[in-house]
Amino acid sequence: MSWEELAGWWLGEVSDPAYDEVVTPLLLEVLPRGGGGVVADLGSGDGRLMPVIAEATGGRVVGVELVEDLARESAQPVVLSRLPMLPLETGSLDGACVVLVLEHVEDHEAFFNETARAVKPGGFLVVVANHPFWTAPGSTPISDTDGEILWRPGRYFERGATVEPAGSGEVTFFHRSMSDLLNAAASAGWSLETLVERSSDRDDMTPSVPRLLGASWVRAKP
Repeated sequence: MSWEELAGWWLGEVSDPAYDEVVTPLLLEVLPRGGGGVVADLGSGDGRLMPVIAEATGGRVVGVELVEDLARESAQPVVLSRLPMLPLETGSLDGACVVLVLEHVEDHEAFFNETARAVKPGGFLVVVANHPFWTAPGSTPISDTDGEILWRPGRYFERGATVEPAGSGEVTFFHRSMSDLLNAAASAGWSLETLVERSSDRDDMTPSVPRLLGASWVRAKP
C-alpha cells in the first residue's frame, strides 16, 4: 500500500495523545538546543513537529515529505522526496531530525550516508524510532497461564520486515538490530552523542520491554 493511501492512517496515529505525551518529549530530550541554522524534518508529514524543532534549536526548519497532500498542510516550507534521498545540496543543513520514519525506510545505510552528505561537519542528526527489540520479526506480547503479559523477542539478530495493519491497509516496518543501526551511522561519519530507550506504559505491555529509542549524533569534522 502506498504512503499516499496511508496518509489518513498516519494522521490518526500522530493525533493520538500518546504522541504528544511520549514521542515529542523524547525528541526534545535528545535534540540539541539553540544552535540555529537550517534544520530538516525528514518525513515531516503535515509539519506538526516543525515548530517544536524550530523553537528548540532556534533554527529555520524545512520539511522533506513524500506525500504531497500532507506537505500542503504544513505552514513551513516542504520539499517532496522519498527517503533516503534528499533533494538538498551537500552541506546545506546544520541538522536533521527523523521521527517514527526510519523504521519505514528499507535502506538504513543509504539513509545515514545521505544525511551525512546533506548535514555539514559539526551538525547533528536526531532519530526517534520504534526500538529494534520491538520491530524484530516474530516479536510479540504473549500471555502465560496466569494472565501475565510476557514478551517473545522474535528474530532480533536477523534483518527483515513485518507488515502490520494500518487502518484499512497495511504498513511495512523494516527491522535492523541496534548494532546494525549504530555501525551504519558510524560508517557514514556520525558520532553518537546520546542514546535513550523508553518502555511502553500501556497496560497490556510489560514495562521492561523497550518500545522507543531516541538518539543524537554529530557529523564528524574532517
